[in-house]
Amino acid sequence: MAGRLQEKVVLITGTGGGQGRVAALKFAREGAVVVGCDTNAGANKETAALMRAEGLKLHGSAPVDLGDPEQAKAWIEAAVQEHGRIDVLYNNASAAKFGPVSELSIEDWQFTMRNEIDLLFYTTKYAWNHLAEQRGVIINISSTAGWGGSKVAGISAHAAAKGAVIAFTRQLAVEGAPVGIRAVSISPGFIATPGTTAFMENPKVRAALLDGVLMDRPGEPEEVVAMALFVASAEASFITGSDIVIDGGLLAI
Repeated sequence: MAGRLQEKVVLITGTGGGQGRVAALKFAREGAVVVGCDTNAGANKETAALMRAEGLKLHGSAPVDLGDPEQAKAWIEAAVQEHGRIDVLYNNASAAKFGPVSELSIEDWQFTMRNEIDLLFYTTKYAWNHLAEQRGVIINISSTAGWGGSKVAGISAHAAAKGAVIAFTRQLAVEGAPVGIRAVSISPGFIATPGTTAFMENPKVRAALLDGVLMDRPGEPEEVVAMALFVASAEASFITGSDIVIDGGLLAI
């Protein structure tokens, strides 16, 4: 039985772990040709090994620093050269620095902007015409930080960048509609990933992060990726310009 994304070429950033690793596995199980990348070559190889164990393949390369426009362009062009098309661009990768506004360094602010919004522009810019040829889909991972503040101090740069992701996605939907491109952002709340392990292990920080979460637990990467898989499929063909929140009820209050 064919999967929902049979033979679709899906580019996923940050496939070395967390949501990106889960996405690579789930999308490939649905028949997609998955092209990944990560800054961590070793972690990306681990993902490739997990996929091979299931008879699946992870295409792409690592290390790739998507915050460098030339590397982003090269990754996109290599995918097109090998597979001839791009059907879905799944902008998952990001990295941020945290600290109170008065103490956050200029370098940490610029690092966050580079690695949470600039890299989305680069991959989208270079993939755009290829996506238009296939009437493709762009999925951008934002965050509930883009919707409001947090009692956990120090997320100003992260919040600004993720708010920009949501706004950027809406504009992509406007510009994409005439050429058949759909663009959707997904805003997870607190998700249990290798990157959030330190927060979960600190009782005070964990309590603050879960304050107001109606489900009273972190989300799982699979719960975010399941939505991304739906958005990428033909079942979501009337959805564009939306930001889909997956937060256990945090923003309901």
